[in-house]
Amino acid sequence: MFTKKTKCIWAVLVLLIFLFSLGCGSSAPEEKQQESEQSQQAEQPAPETEKLRVAAVIPGSINDAGWNAVAYDALKAIERDFGAEISYAESVPTSDFEERFRAYATAGYNVIIGHGFEFGDTAMKVAPDFPDVKFIITSTDIHQEPNLASVQTNNYEGGWVVGAIAGIVTETNKVAYIGGMDIPSITLGGNGFVKGAKYINPDIEAFETYTGDFEDAAKAKELMKSFIEKGADVGVGNADHASLGPIEACAEAGLKAVGIIANQNDIAPDNVVGSVEYSYAVAIKVIIQDILDGKFEPKFYNGGFKDGALVFYPNDKVMTTEQKARVEEIINGVMDGSIDIGKPD
Repeated sequence: MFTKKTKCIWAVLVLLIFLFSLGCGSSAPEEKQQESEQSQQAEQPAPETEKLRVAAVIPGSINDAGWNAVAYDALKAIERDFGAEISYAESVPTSDFEERFRAYATAGYNVIIGHGFEFGDTAMKVAPDFPDVKFIITSTDIHQEPNLASVQTNNYEGGWVVGAIAGIVTETNKVAYIGGMDIPSITLGGNGFVKGAKYINPDIEAFETYTGDFEDAAKAKELMKSFIEKGADVGVGNADHASLGPIEACAEAGLKAVGIIANQNDIAPDNVVGSVEYSYAVAIKVIIQDILDGKFEPKFYNGGFKDGALVFYPNDKVMTTEQKARVEEIINGVMDGSIDIGKPD
C-alpha cells in the first residue's frame, strides 16, 4: 500500500514523463517542417540574371563592306560572346537619331550604340533621361556622367600602318588615299597614311583627297582613276560604301589596293594585298564587359594594335612572304614602341 508521500512522488514522476513526451512529440514535426522548407528552397532554381539587351543605330547600310558593316559585326560578336539580345536600325537619317535612341531606351535595351561621331550631340541630349541605360558612341571622344561613354579605334595609327603597307608594295613610289567626309576620324587616317608611306620611303608621293560623301562610290572611283593617271599604283578608300570605288578602279587597272576599316581582301582578291580592320567588336566588348562587371566608366575608350582593336589581315595570294614579314615587323615595332609613328598634324 502506497503511503501519501509515495503517491505524491509518483504523481510528480508521471507529470514529468507526460510533459517530456509532449516536448519530444512537438519538436519532431517542427524539425521536419524546417527540413521540408530547406529542401524546397534548395530545389528552387536561382533567379535568372536580367538578359543583356544591346541595340545599335547605324547611319548606313550594313552591307557596305566598310564602316557600317563593322558595326553589325560588333553587334553579332556581342550576341555570340555575351548571349545578348540584339537589335539594330540601319541607314538611319540624322533627323531620326533621337527617335531611335528613345525608342530603344523605352523598349528596355540596356546598352545603345550610336555608330559614328555624328550621334554625339543626340546622345548627350537623350542619355540624361535614361540614367539606367548605357550609351556608347563610336569614332569620338565625348563622354558624360553618369551613363555616356565613347570608343574608337586609333584612326591615326591604323592609317599610318595602311600607308606603310602601301609604301612597301608600291613599284612607282606613288600611292593614294581617298577619304569620305572631311571629319577627324577620316582625316586622321589620311594624315597617318601619308606619314606611314613616307616612313618606308621619304621620296614616296602620297596623294590624299576627300570626296565629301560616304556613299558616292562612283565619285571615289573617278578620283582614284585620276591618281592612277598620275602614276599611283596603290589605292586606299576610307569612305564607307564609297570605299568600294577606289578598290574597283585599282582592280580594273590591274593595280594594288589596301583594305581599311574592314577586311576587304575578298572584294578584289587578286588586287587587295591585305587589310587593316578596325575591330570595333573588340573595342566595344571591353566596355560591355566593364558594364557586366560593374566597372563601367563614362569615359573615352581608345584602342590600337596592342589592344587587338586594330588587326592586319594579309592576302597571301597577292602579298609576298617578304612583304608580309616586313609589315608584321612594322606592326610589332608600333606595338612595342620601337617605331615612333609621331603624332597627327
